[in-house]
Amino acid sequence: MSSEPGELNTLIRRQPRRRQAGMTLLELIISCAILLVLASAAMPIAQYTLWHQKEKQLRYNLAQIRDAIDRYKDAADQQQIRSGPDTQNYPPDLETLVKGVPLGNTGDKTIRFLRKIPIDPITGKADWGKRAVSDDYDSTSWGGKNVFDVYSSSQATAINGSRYADW
Repeated sequence: MSSEPGELNTLIRRQPRRRQAGMTLLELIISCAILLVLASAAMPIAQYTLWHQKEKQLRYNLAQIRDAIDRYKDAADQQQIRSGPDTQNYPPDLETLVKGVPLGNTGDKTIRFLRKIPIDPITGKADWGKRAVSDDYDSTSWGGKNVFDVYSSSQATAINGSRYADW
């Protein structure tokens, strides 16, 4: 196989060039910059979503406790359970809703209104502010005789501008 030098050059030119796989340094820097911009835009959205979920959980927990207080009051008003003196048929504390009270006059059955005291997702504790019937509607000190209402003990502000303690 003899070939002239001109033919060899023609064969070399006819072969397609192979592209090297991979990225150049400039392409890598631009890709990282784009990812950085996208990630920095996603962080506030993620934080907003997290706070929104906490607020949703707070509303749910408040509704659960308030519902348990209302069911206790209804049972006491219908004389299915005995309530203490000066309680106006409201539970003396939140622990009573979890421990339960004797049902009827025999006392052989116990009725519970909550499985456990829910945790305030804003504070991370099961430490709720309480109000008695005799307290003002915006009172932050509990009279200690009964539990008429609960509120978050957090002093933080919600996304909508209201205070969690006012919910």
